[in-house]
Amino acid sequence: MRILTVGAGAVGGFFGARLANAGQDVSFLVRPARAKALEARGLRVAGQGEQLRLTPRLVTADAVGGPYDLVLLSVKATALHTALADIEPAVGPDTAVVPLLNGVAHLDTLVARLGADAVLGGVAKVVTTLSEDGDILRMAPPAVILTGELDARPSARVDSIRTVLAEAGIDSPAAEDIVAAMWHKWAFISTLVALTCLMRGTVGEVNAVAGGPDLAAALIAETTAVADAAGHPVTGAELAFTTSTVTAPGSPLTPSLYRDLVAGAPTEADHVLTDLTVRARALGVATPLLDLAALQLRVHEHRLAAAGA
Repeated sequence: MRILTVGAGAVGGFFGARLANAGQDVSFLVRPARAKALEARGLRVAGQGEQLRLTPRLVTADAVGGPYDLVLLSVKATALHTALADIEPAVGPDTAVVPLLNGVAHLDTLVARLGADAVLGGVAKVVTTLSEDGDILRMAPPAVILTGELDARPSARVDSIRTVLAEAGIDSPAAEDIVAAMWHKWAFISTLVALTCLMRGTVGEVNAVAGGPDLAAALIAETTAVADAAGHPVTGAELAFTTSTVTAPGSPLTPSLYRDLVAGAPTEADHVLTDLTVRARALGVATPLLDLAALQLRVHEHRLAAAGA
């Protein structure tokens, strides 16, 4: 399978490395600065007992090639529109595009730009980050990609993609309703983002003080209420996972959005939290804590814009 991974950061780089290491024909679409770093050091993945070092095949926006069989779109929401312009030459009549962004707003954007036939739903479950050297550090066990047709119909191309992923050591269980799975991931990540950004600390630091676990529980109640009202009720297993994750004593976990915030960088706040609260209003669901977290992040973005960042 000819695969284009858009981005070689903590998420795309990890999954792309797994696929390339398994013998798939993988190219990485990267910006010049990332290309320079990868040419110098190679693509490295470490952590959780894993050690990979590859010489990746790199392409840039001016020579992306194509068409590809599969495009894994792993950019942040803030880079989505630029990435779409870059990948258009890579998308042919039989290309499947699997977006690995949080939230669901990007689906409409992708369908409008690339056509409904090209776009699948996608969910990534992985805990990775980039080191100062640009290496990918894996911090927890999950290595999961869920995908499926947006209308939930059975699909030979989805089965083929899931087989390729599994052969590369990437878990890809069948998703009965991929849009529902995306909502469940959105509820989880929004809870984690709001908790850490409001309290400016790791999950463990928040839960180490009086009121921390209560805040986590209140945020879970808000995010799951929005998903329920949208017609995608969070399952018992997903709820248990979210609860155990955001109330874990001593956990060093923070989402990438929080790390961008404390680094003074732009964030995906609009795509993750603001969009969720807007949908909550339309559905008649009160989300005062999520509203507060979204407001705080909008102030951060306003400050960056005012400074010309």
